[in-house]
Amino acid sequence: MLTQVDRPIVSKAAPMPSIEGLKLFGDGASLADFSRLHAQGMVTGFTTNPTLMFKAGVKDYAQFAGQLIALIPDMPLSFEVFSDDFVEMERQARLIASWGDNVYVKIPITNTKGQSSLPMAKALAADGVKLNITAMLTLEQVAEAIEILADDTPAILSVFAGRIADTGVDPVPVMRAAVAMAARKPLAEVLWASTREVLNVFQAAECGCHIITATPDILKKLDMAGKDLDALSLDTVAMFRADAVAAGFIL
Repeated sequence: MLTQVDRPIVSKAAPMPSIEGLKLFGDGASLADFSRLHAQGMVTGFTTNPTLMFKAGVKDYAQFAGQLIALIPDMPLSFEVFSDDFVEMERQARLIASWGDNVYVKIPITNTKGQSSLPMAKALAADGVKLNITAMLTLEQVAEAIEILADDTPAILSVFAGRIADTGVDPVPVMRAAVAMAARKPLAEVLWASTREVLNVFQAAECGCHIITATPDILKKLDMAGKDLDALSLDTVAMFRADAVAAGFIL
């Protein structure tokens, strides 16, 4: 048994770094969620992808995009191509880019065959298309993506930090390095993608990331940042008790 002297000192609420300067983007495919986040002024942009749209039951890609652009015409919106053929991918990219000045076109770093999308993306960047190079997990991919970006056109580099962490690798050094590499392109921003928890928001800020994209559920939890851990423990106990009563459990 630990004596009072032996007991480790545990901070009730560890001080969190500031997230000032980090842009929060909403991620998902719900017009209702996006409208609410926009009205609250909590975020400064939005991202989506075909998987999120499919899960949300979106049936008409262009119609959904049009509704979102009409709803939020004043913030960056990222829509992704979904062809596996580079000729068709480029056609889709140019069509998506034509939908609005606030639209970024998400281009996956490769197609499903592992072939690089960057030669095609380079032509788009040269023509002033705002790109969001996505699904990157390695610094080699980031370095190659940076090379094809235009100096005078805004771009986003989406690095899937959450998926890196899923493999047991700490994504923080990767993200720090990506930010340093992207500095040579003045209009390129590094985005922390596949956010898993509120802690990631503070990690992204500490790494110097320009943007983090997160689901409404994670963004909602930002209110808990810095909360006293004793108070949070009590809230948790109260939740268990209330749910047990509501369920009518007896023993």
